[in-house]
Amino acid sequence: MSAVLLHGNPETPVIWGPLIERLSRTDVVTPQLPGFGCPVPAGFGATKEEYVDWFVGVVEGIVADSGPVDLVGHDWGGGIGMRAVALRPELFRSWVCDVLGLFHPDYVWHDFAQIWQTPGAGEEYFAQSAATPVEDRVAILGSLGIPADVAARLVDAGDELMGQCVLSLYRSAAQPAMAAWGAELAPAATVPGLAVIAPLDPFVQGETLGTAVADQLGARRQVLDGQGHWWMLGDPAAGAVVLEAFWGSI
Repeated sequence: MSAVLLHGNPETPVIWGPLIERLSRTDVVTPQLPGFGCPVPAGFGATKEEYVDWFVGVVEGIVADSGPVDLVGHDWGGGIGMRAVALRPELFRSWVCDVLGLFHPDYVWHDFAQIWQTPGAGEEYFAQSAATPVEDRVAILGSLGIPADVAARLVDAGDELMGQCVLSLYRSAAQPAMAAWGAELAPAATVPGLAVIAPLDPFVQGETLGTAVADQLGARRQVLDGQGHWWMLGDPAAGAVVLEAFWGSI
């Protein structure tokens, strides 16, 4: 079997590096979301449904070689990943997600998302970002909890294509779209699951809405004290311990 670690926005698989270094398993796969530091397939519109279709195809290929996978989904990797689990639970041995709050009917998108979902305002956001000096963009990511070396690599990947994909993805996910996905999440309860709760994460309401969704799915919960949205960078050693304990218990 393989562990499939799926990143989110504004990221590439580089976010997983420190965590992977601390895992004992070597069967780790880190797919790269189309448009996030890499090209997109011909005709790809970067909607949430298209990302799910793409990811299901990736997982199908892995499963054909080595059997059902252990998913770890972060940020949009969690949103896309959990939708894939709900649609195709037979492809997954287990799942870990840090954004279950997205699926709660009471979830309200955070301020950045609402800007990206607004025509004109979203385009202006990325135009201003492109005009901002690189060192300032790195500093902004640093203020959110991303180490400077990783932030620099993410900024380097943050080109015009990524901005276009972010706008399309978030606009396809404007409410009630995520609530509709949440209403169809029940099949994920047939797969052993773990909700990662990072109390300092300002984006996903993990301690409230995420906990409620985890309980509905019969999933375990793990609070990472002192950690925020990028817990895999804030304390990769603790993250590795949590993941390996969960995998070992299945």
